[in-house]
Amino acid sequence: MAKYIFITGGVVSSLGKGIAAASIGRLLEARGFKVTIQKLDPYINVDPGTMSPFQHGEVFVTDDGAETDLDLGHYERFTSQVSSRGNNYTAGRIYLQVIERERRGDYLGGTVQVVPHITNEIKEAIRAQGKEVDVSIVEIGGTVGDIESLPFLEAIRQLQLEVGKANAVFIHLTLIPFIRASHELKTKPTQHSVKELRSIGIQPDILLCRTEYPIPRDMKAKIALFCNVSEEAVITAKDVEHIYEVPLYFAQEGLDYILLKYLGLPLHERHLEKWEEFLNTLKHPEDTVTIGIVGKYTQYEDSYKSLGEALVHGAVANRLGVRLKWIEAEDIEREGPAGPLEGVHGILVPGGFGERGVEGKIKAAAFARTQKIPYFGICLGMQLASIEFARSVAKLDGANSTEFDAKTPHPIFFKLRDLLGDDTYGGNMRLGKCACDLQPGSLANKAYGDLRIDERHRHRYEYNKAAYMEPLQKAGMAFTGMSPDGKFVEIVELPGHPWFLGCQFHPEFKSRPLNPHPLFRDFIKASYQDKLKREA
Repeated sequence: MAKYIFITGGVVSSLGKGIAAASIGRLLEARGFKVTIQKLDPYINVDPGTMSPFQHGEVFVTDDGAETDLDLGHYERFTSQVSSRGNNYTAGRIYLQVIERERRGDYLGGTVQVVPHITNEIKEAIRAQGKEVDVSIVEIGGTVGDIESLPFLEAIRQLQLEVGKANAVFIHLTLIPFIRASHELKTKPTQHSVKELRSIGIQPDILLCRTEYPIPRDMKAKIALFCNVSEEAVITAKDVEHIYEVPLYFAQEGLDYILLKYLGLPLHERHLEKWEEFLNTLKHPEDTVTIGIVGKYTQYEDSYKSLGEALVHGAVANRLGVRLKWIEAEDIEREGPAGPLEGVHGILVPGGFGERGVEGKIKAAAFARTQKIPYFGICLGMQLASIEFARSVAKLDGANSTEFDAKTPHPIFFKLRDLLGDDTYGGNMRLGKCACDLQPGSLANKAYGDLRIDERHRHRYEYNKAAYMEPLQKAGMAFTGMSPDGKFVEIVELPGHPWFLGCQFHPEFKSRPLNPHPLFRDFIKASYQDKLKREA
């Protein structure tokens, strides 16, 4: 039977429960245990797929095609976990499953209630995910005191009773604010948050105290006394420069030792040497490179969370630091590309939906192509680079995607169902893991070192291969990645350019600190070579 670690949050949101959960997973794996991490979100949306990136950040896609919370990206980057649909449940999905059961008559005409039916459904989801691991870490979204969180908190309260205290630990992440006027750390918000948690029947075993400054020992003793926890279980969760430092900081605080003791698990030796090596390179790079990211959600960097992290991983693989220059596509529309893109050594155009900023991204792709600056187009970034090439090089005036111009004379991209001629994919989106065959000798083939790969997709418009692959090839574009059945174009490149690659999939979702994605690694390498050439 799995052991359980339940993580809740108090005082304010965005304290870092996801990073805390991921860091605990990293520490337990470093001790030799198999873990899984699950996110339970209290909002009513069935999944984050239709939520605005400005509100919720990026949508992280799993191999099995689930559109999930961005915290799952942290889980995968910090641990060896390959997430699935079962790693992320929302209140909306839980309620939908209960309602579907009620409509089928599964409850035999009984009155369906939050307790026990909703709480049982939550417990079932938790148990199912923990079946094949040593430790299941469960993060409860939101903040204690939120009305929508109550069914989830009640469910984990019940689950600890069912499995026993020796098999389930409650961790509460809270805030110790620093009052600058009096130069004091204050414990009262933490005391109130724990009081709120205890009022619904949950006594935390461990407190992670988020703070700007180290917590003095006498203050830890005070927190322990008033919150009814052991003094050793009051853990400083101090602000750090890089999120990848958090596991090491928790290790210094003895968090993994306390967890193993409370859960009755053997104290295997901890191995974090490779993690420390990665972090040392991250903090002490040999040089830096500047990447311009031309997007439409750049005011909220969580919208591109996995992308930013994948660029960091790619830079560290080259023993470099990376400076990310976030550029609004609409600024390029107004000002032209030269000003906003000044000083960048590589240009990346990420995915996105909707017409806003499209022409700015097209100008960025044209600037990269004509100025011989390394270019990496992901999903929409690949599509727009192809459209720009069709207009400028293949002389297909008015070329576009039907997403932006339904009456375009040259629909280089159209809806998935138009390509398939049916609703194989629901006529909507291609989601999750798909295979891709690479052309020998291509940039992609050299990066991966393989001829067949698989990557995660999230898009609803596809290359109009039958009509436009041949004319674009004649104009000089190489189609270097195709689905095994030949239906889908996955990768395009421009031979003769220092490094110009567009992919239909989202490689950022598979990049990890200790296993950087090969396309990001090689894009950074090419961008650094561009920097050296300019400085020569």
